[in-house]
Amino acid sequence: MITLLIRHQSAVKITRVSTTYLTYQAKTMATDARPKVFVTRRVPARGIDLLKDKFVVSQWDREDRIPPEELLRGVKGVDALFCLLTDKIDKDVLDAAGPQLKTICTMSVGYEHIDISECKKRNIPVGFTPDVLTNATAELTMSLLLATSRRLKEAMTAVEDGSWGTWNPIWMLGHGLDGATVGIVGLGRIGLAVAKCLLPFGVSRIVYSGNSQSKNEQEVNAEFVSFDYLLEHSDFILGCCSLTANNMGLFNAEAFNKMKTSAIFVNTSRGGLVNQNDLYNALKSGKIAGAGLDVTNPEPLPTDSPLLTLSNCLVLPHIGSATEKARSAMSELTARNIIAVFDNKEMPSRLNI
Repeated sequence: MITLLIRHQSAVKITRVSTTYLTYQAKTMATDARPKVFVTRRVPARGIDLLKDKFVVSQWDREDRIPPEELLRGVKGVDALFCLLTDKIDKDVLDAAGPQLKTICTMSVGYEHIDISECKKRNIPVGFTPDVLTNATAELTMSLLLATSRRLKEAMTAVEDGSWGTWNPIWMLGHGLDGATVGIVGLGRIGLAVAKCLLPFGVSRIVYSGNSQSKNEQEVNAEFVSFDYLLEHSDFILGCCSLTANNMGLFNAEAFNKMKTSAIFVNTSRGGLVNQNDLYNALKSGKIAGAGLDVTNPEPLPTDSPLLTLSNCLVLPHIGSATEKARSAMSELTARNIIAVFDNKEMPSRLNI
């Protein structure tokens, strides 16, 4: 259902037209000369509040993902697009929007859902939201690491199903961080924040791999090593790098075979980093001890995924940035990126394309 809210001075007339669930909010939708922004999901109010005074804001005002046909309908004639990582922004969407589209801003750090080359051809700047979710994602990474290594999923099941017996000195033993070597694949913003969180736990060594040596490694006394070295020597292995064409499926059977049999693997980056069939086999056969995932491929993970049958695999529904503070900040930054374009100012966070 489309709900048109048309304000005439102090009066508000509400007209309902049955077609879609898009909610258009504007003072005078037909004649308002302000730029038009389409928002592809219900998002924290802070960003919308910033936009509504300067723009005509139309929105897919639901919590579920916008269907492709509604996305094509919603972007028609808009000047800016406020999107999420679940939205495929390709040539068809850009064509549907029209040549007046001035910017695309995503409420995410990742941007693989946007056809960057097509945006570059059309000279459309792309905004994203790094930094504001760093601490929240680092917290979740630590939570997942601890929950997996200390076998909390299995322990909770034992309480619920009655298999918790008398205290047993060799039952439900996990792997602690004290004295451990932790390998971080990607010592960027989030990887560095995770490394800082690790220090109070008494880890003996932090090693990392990546495309190049980090200028911030001394902050956490981290050592730059090869990917193979990291796999072979780490007790905990954390995927914190961004997804690229070069590292798709980086954690595959070959990688898992190089890990210690006691290794704990955690991925809070992107599901595409992991070959999930190979991960299942490694966990099932005991080649590695456990895995914690906040990201999968696809998302949501099908309920019949073999990974969900394993007691040593903990899967979360991509909640790395899911704190009220972080998501509100992401919404605000997305809005500020859009506003900057129309104020002829530099975006606070523009993707370098």
